[in-house]
Amino acid sequence: MGAVVAAGDSADRSIALGRYRYLDLSIPIEDPSRRGALYGTNDRNLRQIRAAFDVRISARDSVVHISGSSEAVRKAALVVEDLQKCLRENADVSPEHLENSISHAEHSGRTEPSGTVEVFLSSATVTPKTDGQKRYIDSMLNHDLTFCLGPAGTGKTYLAVAVALSLLKQHKIKRLVLARPAVEAGEKLGFLPGDLQAKVNPYLRPLFDAMHDMMPFDQIRRFMQNDVVEVVPLAFMRGRTLNHSVVILDEAQNATVSQTMMFLTRLGHHSKMVVTGDDSQSDLPSAETSGLIDAVRRLEPVTGVSVVRLSKADIVRHSLVQHIVEAYATNDRSGKPRNGGNGGGNGRSGS
Repeated sequence: MGAVVAAGDSADRSIALGRYRYLDLSIPIEDPSRRGALYGTNDRNLRQIRAAFDVRISARDSVVHISGSSEAVRKAALVVEDLQKCLRENADVSPEHLENSISHAEHSGRTEPSGTVEVFLSSATVTPKTDGQKRYIDSMLNHDLTFCLGPAGTGKTYLAVAVALSLLKQHKIKRLVLARPAVEAGEKLGFLPGDLQAKVNPYLRPLFDAMHDMMPFDQIRRFMQNDVVEVVPLAFMRGRTLNHSVVILDEAQNATVSQTMMFLTRLGHHSKMVVTGDDSQSDLPSAETSGLIDAVRRLEPVTGVSVVRLSKADIVRHSLVQHIVEAYATNDRSGKPRNGGNGGGNGRSGS
């Protein structure tokens, strides 16, 4: 009971697949001269598709044959179609593209709860826990530039990384760039041991932590090796233009006005930018104006820019964190607001 479907004709395929519990499907190869690139070295791509969906898959006479349960065949066919689309514009199919395509097909057709962000690990689906977090996610999806201000534990960084990885998984962007200002809370980089990378790694750790919750470690490593994901100190952003990207600036309250302007002007075509920080805390010298506060004041009235302010009600860490934030928000005996410590904006939205 076979069906022959022209590659790319997804509407017809859906109708055909829906009729059968078990299905044999034959998909013609668009360009037979690219068979090697489609199949992968030693048929690696086909074997990976077979393992992912538990289907039988073979190639003969410029046709890919898939058989198995109708749902599994549907998903495997979506991957083959996506690989053929990839080869229209590229010389080869990268391992990362194949993994993304399989992951996307695995979750196709699912109905997710409202506001759910689908990341690379199916077990780590991220869902907003408060109305403020839902507003924040909607803002990032609907605006090219989003500022998010709020206290520690509200999920500012975590949700930004989740949305960026979701867009990467859907092939709506080509890369993710995460930046942080290397400003110390009472310490000096020069006194820390190690080379430059060793010195700045502690400041980038919260970004890695968020990614590790949402992607397999090996996939993070491959993405970083291929510059699909880049985690850098803010100073390394100078002189760049980032197209087809999501660019996140974390702990932006510790960036100066000139650094923030430099960062914001990196925004390229078909890209999104998210700037997060706690405007109640800054590790800059007292005479230095926070670039986050300055940028929000200047840009909030601009069309296309969204400013989301999260509050204590949006804190989703341990219940004590809310009381800690309240305690440090009060004035000390001298009447001066307390200001210090690293806000750590990687609050986790439950996954």
